[in-house]
Amino acid sequence: MDFSREELAGLNNNSLYHALGIEVLEAAGGRARGILRPEPAGCWPFNGQPHGGVLFTLMDTTMAWAVISLLERGKSCATVSMEVQYTQRALGGEFICEAWTTFQTGRLVYTRADVKNQEGGLIATSQAAFRVVNDYQ
Repeated sequence: MDFSREELAGLNNNSLYHALGIEVLEAAGGRARGILRPEPAGCWPFNGQPHGGVLFTLMDTTMAWAVISLLERGKSCATVSMEVQYTQRALGGEFICEAWTTFQTGRLVYTRADVKNQEGGLIATSQAAFRVVNDYQ
């Protein structure tokens, strides 16, 4: 299922995304794109540099929306496992996460994601497995 801009605006309106500075920009066809505009509280121990856990959450969130974009309404997903490699310090004002699905077997969907800084430098890369579940709502 592809998401309209209005649907994404509603999905982005939650306390976790607001607290960390995450916004999902698009999710369609097994791909998703998110942005991190780090909030000061998430930049520790260095001002202006988001904590690795915030980058992890950006990737987890964006990969989940890539998976959800493949599912029928009433379905969602849960992270089973995720591995991250941080390639350089996260310096800069905004970070873009590109995520895509790579393989699906039964209720498991495998994904990859890259986070880049404003100059296009790779900050982190990850792979994860998600289990398809019934929607929690």
